[in-house]
This record gives sequence, C-alpha cells and structure tokens, in this order.
Amino acid sequence: MHKSVKDILDKKKNGQKISVITAYDYTLASLCDKAGIDIMLVGDSAGMVMLGYENTIPVTMDQMVLFTEAVSRARQNSLVVADMPFMSYQASASDALANSGRLIKAGADAVKLEGGKIVAPTIQAIVETGIPVMGHIGFQPQTTTLAQGYRVQAKTKDAAITLIEDAKALEKAGAFSIALEMVTSEVAKIISESVSIPTIGIGSGKFCDGQVLVVHDVLGMYDKLKPKFVKQYMTLSDQITKAISLYKSDVEAGKFPAKENWFTMEKSELDKLMKEIE
Repeated sequence: MHKSVKDILDKKKNGQKISVITAYDYTLASLCDKAGIDIMLVGDSAGMVMLGYENTIPVTMDQMVLFTEAVSRARQNSLVVADMPFMSYQASASDALANSGRLIKAGADAVKLEGGKIVAPTIQAIVETGIPVMGHIGFQPQTTTLAQGYRVQAKTKDAAITLIEDAKALEKAGAFSIALEMVTSEVAKIISESVSIPTIGIGSGKFCDGQVLVVHDVLGMYDKLKPKFVKQYMTLSDQITKAISLYKSDVEAGKFPAKENWFTMEKSELDKLMKEIE
C-alpha cells in the first residue's frame, strides 16, 4: 500500500520531516518512488521543465492529466499530489470540482491549488467531495509574477500577517497541508507552529515540516532557472551532454554500432538468400 494523507499528517504529529519531490514522467518518478520519497508532486512546472514554456500559465488540464497518469503509474509507495493548472479552478467551484476529479481519475491521491483566503471556499468544496487538497501560499507561480514579479514573500509585518491568516484559512477549509514558497524563514516558522497540518517549504527555510524540490533541479538537469533555494546533488546535464557527444562521435566514426549491437542470420539461411537474389 502506498502512503495516505493520514500518513503525512502523522509525520507532523510525530515530529518527522516530510520529503517531497516534483516529478513529471514515469521513468524519473519510478526512481523517486524507489528512493522512498513521501510525496511525489506532479507540478504544473512541467510546462517549463518538460514543455519549454516560459512560465506555468499556458499549462492545460489535458497536459496535467497526462503527466499525472505517468507519475501515478510509477508510484508504489509515495503519495501523489497533482497541481491544478491556471484557470482550472479560479472561475467557478464547478470547474474546480470537475477538474480536481479529472486528476484523481488520472491517479492522483490529492490536488494542489494556489491561493490564500480567496480560494478557501473552493478548497472546502473540493474537500467536501472527498478529494484531499494541498494549499499553496507565498510566491504563487501562476499569478504572483503577473503583479509582483519573482520576489520573496512576507518581508514586512503586514505581509506576514496576511500570509499567517491565509494559512489558517486554508487549514480551516480542510487542506491537509500547505506549500510555502519563497516565504521568509521567520514567517514560515510561525506558520508551521500555528497550524496543525504540515507545511512544505519551497525556499522557505528549515522550519517547515517538509521540503520540496524539482527532481530535475536535484539532478542538475534543468539549467534555465537556478533559484537560490535549489540544492543540486549532481550535475547530470554535463554527463548527459558528454554521453550524447560520445554517441555522436561513435556514429560519425563508424564505431557504433559494433558487432555486439546488431543481429545476424544463420549462415545456411543467408546462403539460401544469396542464391535466390543472385
């Protein structure tokens, strides 16, 4: 049996940190699951990492369903949470319910929505249908860039109070956890201690109940963005480029394929063939 929402809630109660990784495809998700990651998040950042968009705004529900299906097929142990893309839940509660249901049917165990108090009623409506929801406050990639640009959140007293109120509103609405993105570590600590549900930090310091990074960032495979909060555990992009270059050189030099890389006919069958075509 894979992890449940209750397992994640129990981790906070027991003082255990929660590991979360963002993955988008079957192959890498299989490896993340094998490594024992608690939650695999199918992020709408797939639009940038996998599809080459400038930001997450163009990502569609159909695309998120495809990525969610791939990750859920790879999962044996992890909880799978899928992002609701831009405008899949903002217009109406009925949109939110229908689209969250699509992601659950695609294999997700829960969905994630961006926004504070303003989306609390939507979260409550989704939760009341039996679908677990992870909230997301602080820097919100879908909308914050439109108004503010790429910047750290909760740097002033007033901004901090608003964020704390947002977190409590999401908890009250029934969210089982809250992602805190690019929130000052002091405020992330206050929020983590103020709510009973787990907080998952994305560049929000060590006091959150869990941490999330994109698997491509962890492996050093995505160079377009290099946020301060990312820790690269390897630089696979260099190794991959080198391997592909070696392959190219081998093809051009006639070294690949070698005899061990191709298939041959039985000599007797070859002799028959040659007689036939002579």
